[in-house]
Amino acid sequence: MLHPLEELRDSALSYITSAADEHVLEALRVQYLGRNGSIALWGEQMRALSKEERPIVGKLLNEARNAVTAALAETGERLRAANEANALADIDISLPGTVAELGALHPLTQMLDRAIAIFRRMGFALAEGPDVETEWYCFDALNTAPDHPARNEQDTFYLPDGRLLRTHTSTVQIHTMQQAPPPIRVIAPGAAFRRDEVDATHSAQFHQIEGLYVDEDVSVADLKGTLEFFLRELLGPETEIRFRPHYFPFTEPSFEIDVKSKALRGGEKWLELCGSGMVHPAVFEEVNRARGDEAYDAEKYTGFAFGMGMDRLAMILFDIPDIRLFAGNDLRFLRQFA
Repeated sequence: MLHPLEELRDSALSYITSAADEHVLEALRVQYLGRNGSIALWGEQMRALSKEERPIVGKLLNEARNAVTAALAETGERLRAANEANALADIDISLPGTVAELGALHPLTQMLDRAIAIFRRMGFALAEGPDVETEWYCFDALNTAPDHPARNEQDTFYLPDGRLLRTHTSTVQIHTMQQAPPPIRVIAPGAAFRRDEVDATHSAQFHQIEGLYVDEDVSVADLKGTLEFFLRELLGPETEIRFRPHYFPFTEPSFEIDVKSKALRGGEKWLELCGSGMVHPAVFEEVNRARGDEAYDAEKYTGFAFGMGMDRLAMILFDIPDIRLFAGNDLRFLRQFA
């Protein structure tokens, strides 16, 4: 004759294996294994049994609990698998899937990231400034005369209140010197704006990266060494670099820099790339006047500055024929840089 626990076990297994769905299975779990379930009640009755009966009943109780637990897990897995199969039954797996396209960085962003990484290796920090500036930051502080053509409304975007969209990121250099005494070593990437006629090589908005280094005993040799290292890291170790005398109101002496590299299209041709020079003492004087001190004493400190167009760099490096492609959002063009 079967013990009542064995009968309880067999009955529970019969109900569990024939459960129609997960709701019924959960009800059976509570009925048998819940706090007030049948098997739990048998556990409470153990205290009333004699010493001789406890080992026998305890063994049967463990066997019943283990068997019911295993049956619940097996049946639950079977029911879940059936539900998943039913859910997929109406899906036509022969239909083509939806391709998930991954984006990529814009070529100008790639160019900027590469340039910043090289300058960071040389100890330059990143500096930022506003796109909308006053004439003082854009011209006066940079030793640019009142009759300079850039101050003409036909050449520069002026706002009704007299402010303007910055024509270069050199304005960030002035902000930086106002905020901190020397030594400073920063690069200032960002957008600049000019009323240029839009064509294959000109745009009303373009991007620059400018640099400034001010300290004691900074010389033209430091300027040349910095820019030669940068350009060879960017364009290749065989790149030839030429410094030509030039004029900028905020540097003296000033240089235009040309490059020639076999890695570039037309590798035997010199390409004008950027402007540079030693910071003009008049710029230090104007900064001191704004600061109200003599932190940038031109007798003690010297510095160099440089600037280059990121759009032009990208056009040269990636062999892009038209600057308007950068703003056209043409996926046929952008996918080439993914």
